Amino acid sequence: MRYRSFGRLDWQPSALGFGTMRLPTIGDDHGRIDEELATRMIRTAVDQGVNYVDTAWPYHNEQSERFLGRCLHDGYRERVHVATKMPSWLVERAEDFDRFLDEQRLRLETETIDFYLLHGLNRGHWPRLRDLGVLDWAKRAQHEGRIGAVGFSFHDNLATFREIVDAYDWGFCQIQYNYVDVEFQAGREGLRYAAERGLGVVVMEPLRGGSLTRPAPREVAALWKSASTKRSQADWALQWVWNDPNVSLLLSGMSAMSHVEENLRSAEHSSVGSLRDDELRLVDRVRDAYHALAPIPCTNCRYCQPCPQGVAIPRVFSFYNDATAYGDLSRLSAQYANDRFMKPENRADRCVACGTCESACPQGIGIMEWLKKAHEALMPQVRPGAGRSS
Repeated sequence: MRYRSFGRLDWQPSALGFGTMRLPTIGDDHGRIDEELATRMIRTAVDQGVNYVDTAWPYHNEQSERFLGRCLHDGYRERVHVATKMPSWLVERAEDFDRFLDEQRLRLETETIDFYLLHGLNRGHWPRLRDLGVLDWAKRAQHEGRIGAVGFSFHDNLATFREIVDAYDWGFCQIQYNYVDVEFQAGREGLRYAAERGLGVVVMEPLRGGSLTRPAPREVAALWKSASTKRSQADWALQWVWNDPNVSLLLSGMSAMSHVEENLRSAEHSSVGSLRDDELRLVDRVRDAYHALAPIPCTNCRYCQPCPQGVAIPRVFSFYNDATAYGDLSRLSAQYANDRFMKPENRADRCVACGTCESACPQGIGIMEWLKKAHEALMPQVRPGAGRSS
């Protein structure tokens, strides 16, 4: 395992951190973590040198923190730094700060949470938490030993990011960053801004919710094939992030043992400045190709779920983006209309434009309009009666 610097903090994180938002589950129930497999995955990663594990209050229907507390028995808790996040959107009054933190300490079975983040700060959550006194509260919680370093995760624009960075002596921050999203949200400029001010920077979504590992569309596959150095798509994406000296570590939400094994191999060969100029130019060309192919910037973070009407928004967008990017509209539309792949009550035409999803979306996607476009694009491709059970 390779280790990196973490801003001004005197600690070296593993290049690879384990994210617990996409653990393997039993069946289709997102809250039923396959604990036997997930435990083996996390412990394998720790045995190979991973020392940063990330979770949060809502992950896996509030089961991720509880599972992680159990997973880190048998001496594993002492070998890792645990990060979790205050659910900013649920905080209504100052008393909630202690209520959530103390519950999370119970769930994680730990006295001290090593890295504590204010979750998903944006133009809405940040002023409310600030005005409730969260910064003074964080100092007290640190002094009491209930939390270690204080940070925040972020989903908004660059100006808001700078405002938050400048508001407090943060230890670290967590941003979405990958070779496709270099100008999205905080982006490359925000990454540098935080690092220059001494913050450790944790990168989430380095594989863009897994979309950068799927079979590449023809235009992208041709570009990867032209590379003199042969790598998997996942390895290209991870090495590109690790190449940046401003990145402290990246999180990967691994859901299979094969993901753990592949990511550990990639981490062993990671370093700052490892990609040649011609390789960086190739990644730039791949970025341009993806931008031209995939219209909806959804990362499947599921913040828009549950929809009051039952629309499976990330799933609908996945159908539409895949159909568009991979030029496979016929197959994807047939699946979209098939009850086994997309139940009628979860399709986009159930949207009533209430706007709940758009207020929750950290990507700022115009979800309602895209749902309409996706449904119109997918359904006309289906033959009458196709995919229906009756």
